[in-house]
Amino acid sequence: MTDIKSLTLQELKTELTAMGEKAFRAGQMYEWMHKKLAVSFDDMANLPKAMRDACKERFEYVSLETVQVQESKIDGTKKFLFALPDGNLVESVWMKYHHGNSVCISSQVGCKMGCRFCASTLDGWERNLLPSEMLEQIYAITRITGERVSNVVVMGTGEPMDNYDHLVRFIELLTNEDGLNISQRNITVSTCGLVPQIRKLADENLQITLALSLHAPNDEKRKELMPIAKKYSLAEVMDACDYYFAKTGRRISFEYALVAGVNDNDNEAEELISLLQGKNCHVNLIPVNPIKERDYVSTNRQNTERFKNKLEKSKIQCTIRREMGRDIDGACGQLRRRHVQKEQ
Repeated sequence: MTDIKSLTLQELKTELTAMGEKAFRAGQMYEWMHKKLAVSFDDMANLPKAMRDACKERFEYVSLETVQVQESKIDGTKKFLFALPDGNLVESVWMKYHHGNSVCISSQVGCKMGCRFCASTLDGWERNLLPSEMLEQIYAITRITGERVSNVVVMGTGEPMDNYDHLVRFIELLTNEDGLNISQRNITVSTCGLVPQIRKLADENLQITLALSLHAPNDEKRKELMPIAKKYSLAEVMDACDYYFAKTGRRISFEYALVAGVNDNDNEAEELISLLQGKNCHVNLIPVNPIKERDYVSTNRQNTERFKNKLEKSKIQCTIRREMGRDIDGACGQLRRRHVQKEQ
């Protein structure tokens, strides 16, 4: 069955006219799906019942079931566990900032990248999410909270660039003026450094922000933390980032999770300065979220500030990521993993 929520408006017109429907019906249905956020064909009140019934026979209509919601008592951050139509589970996070509401979504069920400090990867990779399943995380959260989402971060479970075609289609639908019409500049896509895909994304001519999971300033340390570093050297990754900036004019955000005694000493700060000096970029220092399956510990506040000051003295823009939802299962993959283990 065709996944109707992943179709562009033009593709939807083609499908509906092939069914003998008038072309204007596609606009109505597209609005129901992507603006009014209908949960099913039955919600589409101004469409003929016969048409809706025919669509049920012909199309898959993706909606997510809410399995669990956690709310932080500290800052109101909400973490959602959603069931996909096939029973697989994904996590999404809703964060309230003064500049608007931000949602962090997953792009895969599980992850095959194996980053040592991440819970998402512990149970391996199950499958890619469809564009509709990525969209529906945002739609479901909008329906539940009753508030508009203004920023989207594809930084939850999974490696977005490993689901490249679906990612690009998702961005196209999310930013379409006939849908939620979220600005491309308000979308951030994270990657652990899949070099060919970074270059391919640069050629798409999008205005999204690319966030590179860097986490170490040299190949040796990066290989220790991130298996992908064995495939692509830091030099290759940085070249791809330079290419992305040259093609898009969008500065790169470098994510750096500070792990006590692993990548947070003065030498590593100096190496990071050498690596990034002169680049139009921003460093996001992240106090790592400890997971019980690993013995990594977050760098203390004093060392985090020292690391940040060193970078800033060398004119590298840098912030310490505000910790949201620390009192709930904050790290990617924790809530899903805990739920699955409980069920088992």
